[in-house]
Amino acid sequence: MTKLYHNPRCSKSRTALALLQSRGVEFDVIQYLDDPPSEKELRQIVKMLAIKPSELVRKGEKLYKELGLGDKTLTDKQWIAMLAEHPKLIERPIVVHNGKAAIGRPTENIEAILGS
Repeated sequence: MTKLYHNPRCSKSRTALALLQSRGVEFDVIQYLDDPPSEKELRQIVKMLAIKPSELVRKGEKLYKELGLGDKTLTDKQWIAMLAEHPKLIERPIVVHNGKAAIGRPTENIEAILGS
């Protein structure tokens, strides 16, 4: 099943939603700020994205600065815990489709995992 980790206030996330709808993809919308992914889900997403957990962090987010995360060295496990506790820090949107994941910045990343 395809999933969209979505923030309706984000224009890129709304674009991802429209793309999936226009392609006729059946998908579940997860408003991750209201229903945060578990640490297990985050580990799976990071693995599918083939990135380190720190690369899933919105470093421009006000909360990132408030928590002083730029001055901290965290392990992958600590980053996952931080993202689970503070979902606002998760980069968005994320689409999971057929065992692959993409961050929709740019939207072409999503198109690449959907195929033609």
